[in-house]
Amino acid sequence: MRREHTGGSDRLGPELSEGRVLVVPRPDFRDRAASGLDRHSRARLTERHAALFVGETLFERLARTVCSAECLPRKELFEAWETCKRVRRRIRGGPVVDVAAGHGLVAFCMLLLDDTTPEAICVDRRQPASFLRLQTVLLARWPRLKGRVRYVQSPLSDVPLPDGAALIGVHACGPLTDEVLDKAIAGRHRVAVLPCCHSDEKCDTGDLRGWLPTGLAVDATRAARLRAAGFAVHTTTIPDDITPENRLLIAVPR
Repeated sequence: MRREHTGGSDRLGPELSEGRVLVVPRPDFRDRAASGLDRHSRARLTERHAALFVGETLFERLARTVCSAECLPRKELFEAWETCKRVRRRIRGGPVVDVAAGHGLVAFCMLLLDDTTPEAICVDRRQPASFLRLQTVLLARWPRLKGRVRYVQSPLSDVPLPDGAALIGVHACGPLTDEVLDKAIAGRHRVAVLPCCHSDEKCDTGDLRGWLPTGLAVDATRAARLRAAGFAVHTTTIPDDITPENRLLIAVPR
C-alpha cells in the first residue's frame, strides 16, 4: 500500500512567497530543470502550489485540482500521471482495477485519460482519508466521473475481477506485484505494474543474480514469465527524477 504523507508543505520560491509576478517561458513539467520543481519531493501539495501549474492542459488542470485537496505528496502526482499516460498508449477501454490504490489517484487518471473506461475499482486493505478528499475535488471538477470510482477494502485475493479488466499496480510492494501478475495470467487480464521493494528472499530473481542486480533480475524474470504465458510484453520507464523505482512493465494477452 502506498504510504500516507503526514508532513507539511515545503516553502514556495521567492517568486510566489513575495508576491512578485515573474514572466518566464511556460514550464515543461516533463523536465525537472525546465519546471524548477523537484518532482521526487514528498512535500504535500497545497493550494499555494496551484500557481506553479499554469495553462490548460489536462495535466495542469489535474495538478491544480489535486493541490486544492491539500493531501497528496508532489511525487505521487507526477508518478501517477507519468505511469498512466504511458499505460494508456497500450491499454484502453474496459474496467480498471487500481491495486494497492492508496489515495486512488491512479484510478482517476486512468478515467480522465480514456473516457471509454466505464469504471475504476480501487483495491487496498485500508482506504486512507486522502481518497475522500481527492474524490471530492475531482468530482467537483469532472462531474462525469461521479459513480465511476469505487473503493474495495480487501486483499486482492478476495476481490472478484470484472471481465475485460486492466490491472494496474503502481508500487505494489514486493510480492504484491507478483500477486497482480498471477491474477492477470490466471484471468487473461491486461496488466501494468511499476514494481518496487524487490527482494532476494521474497521475489523470484530467475537465477540471474550472477549477471544482474536484484531489482533488474526480478523484473526481467517477471517480463519473461508474462511472455511465456502468452502475453505481448512492453517495457519502458517513467522519469527517474520522480522515482528510482521507475521500470514500467505492460502486458496484454495475445
